[in-house]
Amino acid sequence: MWLAEAVFGYVLMVGAALLVASWFGGDEVSWLPGWLTANLGWLPVALGAVLAPFVVLEPFRRYAVHRWELRDDVVFARSGWINREWVFVPVSRIQTVDKKQGWLERLLGLGTLEIKTASYAGSSSIKGLEYAVAARLAEELAHRAHELRDDAT
Repeated sequence: MWLAEAVFGYVLMVGAALLVASWFGGDEVSWLPGWLTANLGWLPVALGAVLAPFVVLEPFRRYAVHRWELRDDVVFARSGWINREWVFVPVSRIQTVDKKQGWLERLLGLGTLEIKTASYAGSSSIKGLEYAVAARLAEELAHRAHELRDDAT
């Protein structure tokens, strides 16, 4: 999923740079300096060269870091590829458990599980799960949260 997102973003950015280069690269744009219009064809090449390492490294780094685990009374989730985030969500504090699918997730048969508590710091989302796993996990967490509910004061 992250590889598809990265490639899609790469094609979109380089395509936009190509459109800008073709639109402003002509002689009819007199308000731009001559050196800029003469070298504007290099914009998509330079942008593609700068973004290529991110397309190659970012999805695999995200996959290597992204982890989650459900224990008896806590959900542990780790995510991020530049800044890492570790979240421990006590099952007894869970208020809602949602599952959702973006268009790319739906296409790949994946889903995102969102676990919400009253605290911003305690909320978490687990992305890239198989949709059946996300549905099963959401149901299991809802049942566990109901069983472990305390007065939360």
